[in-house]
Amino acid sequence: MPLTDTAVRQAKPQDKPYTLKDSDGLFLYVAPNGTKSWHYRFTWHGKQPRISIGTYPAIGLRDARARRDEANTLVAKGIDPRSERRRAKAEAAVHQENTFEAVAERWYSFKLPRWSAARKGAAAQARFYLDKDLIPELGRIPVGEVTRADVLRALRRVERRGALNSARKCRSWLNEVFRFAMAEGLIDTNPASDLDIVAMPEPPVQHNPFLRREELPEFLSLLRDFKMAEYVRSAIRLLLLTGVRGIELRTAEADHFDYDAQLWSIPPGIVKQLQKRVRTKSGEIPPYLVPLSRQAVEEAKRVHKLTGGYRLLIAGRNDPRKPISDGTVNSAISRMGYKGRLTGHGLRATISTALNEMGYEEKWIDAQLSHIGDSYNHAEFVEQRRAMMQDWADYLDGLLSP
Repeated sequence: MPLTDTAVRQAKPQDKPYTLKDSDGLFLYVAPNGTKSWHYRFTWHGKQPRISIGTYPAIGLRDARARRDEANTLVAKGIDPRSERRRAKAEAAVHQENTFEAVAERWYSFKLPRWSAARKGAAAQARFYLDKDLIPELGRIPVGEVTRADVLRALRRVERRGALNSARKCRSWLNEVFRFAMAEGLIDTNPASDLDIVAMPEPPVQHNPFLRREELPEFLSLLRDFKMAEYVRSAIRLLLLTGVRGIELRTAEADHFDYDAQLWSIPPGIVKQLQKRVRTKSGEIPPYLVPLSRQAVEEAKRVHKLTGGYRLLIAGRNDPRKPISDGTVNSAISRMGYKGRLTGHGLRATISTALNEMGYEEKWIDAQLSHIGDSYNHAEFVEQRRAMMQDWADYLDGLLSP
């Protein structure tokens, strides 16, 4: 007699497992621990194998019968339901390996060694937007089934937040992911190509504000007297004395400095421009050499001692193994009253403008700021730059003289 929903629901466990028959090979298996599972028994080449088709109550009586009927149909066609299940699982596994998420992760792993390790570098940004926007929107779709509409929907998700610069980067990353899939032989066309034509326009680029030479005396006076943590004051002074980027200073290690030679050697992994352009004949990427003025050497020694003498030149206040925050300098400059007028990165433009006005060779200035062109040699103009930066440091000191 066929089972009823009530009979299935009220079936109690016993000391030994037992079964309750339904019809056409379907039965309910009740284990001693109370687990109830559906099984289907069928005739195949003179034998009566069985397969599990789900557990109760996740699969109710009606659904169990529907699954039994599907299996009966396969048997009638001469197809072993067990083989069909294995084939379906294998196909699902292939789909799982080739979803957008799986392909994107393979692409990311491929790209990672080529990206800078900087916290705000391409690796960190791509990881953030993959996890926040692209994978949630596209992740489960087999890469061969992703349409242009799907890709555009994912990009609109970023644009709606007003992150238009990031949306442009996402278009580039998506284009690369699908090109990667093409190279793997998974797709023939790229659904992320040529989507810039429907992208929301970005606002004009806002360059970092900077100071002109006539504004430096007031800034230097404030920097000397303003109440702030001494390591932050030193960080700002080192940026002004060297022209390096904030990430280069924040990740600087004490053993990168040769004080006797007045030279700071920044590993190429920190300077993404070096990775793209500058290589020796052997193919190695040389470090970025920053000649130091006497004042820069003194400031570097001072801040290293001030922050505990750890591996990092400027150790983090809460964890000496980590660099100071990338917002530390900008926050201090804002508190000094320069919000909207100057940023830490803007100090590079201040130095560049001032040194150009003072008549120094443009190539020397570009080399000091690692503005790298195709013909740039990392070791060129070191002595000329050393003299230039000493003149610059002395000039800054002179602006504070009574």
